[in-house]
Amino acid sequence: MMQLLFSYGTLQQRDVQQATFGRLLHGTADELLGFHQSMVKIEDPDVVRTSGKTHHPIVARTGRPDDRVAGTVFEVTQEELAQADRYEVSDYKRVAAQLASGRTAWVYIDARALAAP
Repeated sequence: MMQLLFSYGTLQQRDVQQATFGRLLHGTADELLGFHQSMVKIEDPDVVRTSGKTHHPIVARTGRPDDRVAGTVFEVTQEELAQADRYEVSDYKRVAAQLASGRTAWVYIDARALAAP
């Protein structure tokens, strides 16, 4: 069964897709509702080498409907979703979230914001 995965960052890069999934993903533009985007410094040398970037986008829930983050929604297999979990560093946590299209997709959000009281 295919899963929906929303990416607003490096999982949209062709080189990251090849390294993570062994194939290029085909997706459609969409928006994540009620989130704000910022940047996080990546300390994992393997992830930096794969993405070519030391800072990656990260999102946190605001709950404000006017806050939107543009990105791409991909169809991936359960195994590919597990591969994406292995790619993402501990700053990220995968959750289900509502998209502007009305679909619900998995998205990696700021794990630190989830732990805050």
